[in-house]
Amino acid sequence: MSSPTPPPPPAPSPAPRQKKSAGRDLGAAIGVGVGLGAVIIASLFIWKPAFVGVIAVAVVVGLWELTSRLQERKAIKAPLVPLAVGGAAMVVAGYVRGAEGAWVAMALTALAVLVWRMTEPPEGYLKDVTAGVFAAFYVPFLATFVALLLTADDGAQRVLTFLILTVVSDTGAYAVGWRFGKHKLAPRISPGKTREGLVGAVTFAMAAGALCMQFMIDDGAWWQGLILGLAVAASATLGDLGESMIKRDLGIKDMGTLLPGHGGIMDRLDSLLPTAPVVWLLLALFVGTG
Repeated sequence: MSSPTPPPPPAPSPAPRQKKSAGRDLGAAIGVGVGLGAVIIASLFIWKPAFVGVIAVAVVVGLWELTSRLQERKAIKAPLVPLAVGGAAMVVAGYVRGAEGAWVAMALTALAVLVWRMTEPPEGYLKDVTAGVFAAFYVPFLATFVALLLTADDGAQRVLTFLILTVVSDTGAYAVGWRFGKHKLAPRISPGKTREGLVGAVTFAMAAGALCMQFMIDDGAWWQGLILGLAVAASATLGDLGESMIKRDLGIKDMGTLLPGHGGIMDRLDSLLPTAPVVWLLLALFVGTG
């Protein structure tokens, strides 16, 4: 007589769904963000030259991070001293002398990089000076447009608008992408970015742009803010992707560790730097530079 067939084993219970993680220390990130925001707002509205100093410090630290990573990962020795001195001078020249002063300072900085590197052996000269000129353009020259925004009569409001729109764009992309993101935007460059996040960036930035142009910018109109917000979302996203390309080429996650929960200064400037000239240009077209 055959034995009865044993009952099948119970089906394994489904594994609990894992919650999405931001991948950062959120508490530290918020604390650092609030602290930086307080310094920026205080310097911006109390004494404009102090804010120019904040820009210059951020530029010098950003250059130090970038040149350090280039040397560590690629053995590229972009000369930091002429870059730091020239970068700070570029920001001050832009504030004091306008766009013409910024261009002259940029040219002199590039020349200083070429000459400074001549004090070392010729091996690697071309890649070192090329990286140096790139760093001069990428960090201080683009940052100079923030100083140019500040020179207008409503300069503090223009700078604040620029900062608000960039932060709102980044926040919208993060929040919508984290909650609804399914379709990768550029998986080979930044796997975390999604098309849904881009839609969030555009939507949030356009709404914030309409409000800022209507209520903060002299002679501004809400429809101009829609255009401004769309442009900011595009430039901020491209800036983020651009630095992601640099970091992937270098094989690193962050440019530095100076800001807990954020990475380095350059990890915060990635979307701000290319957005500054875009905002300056559109505001100049919409309401002038005065």
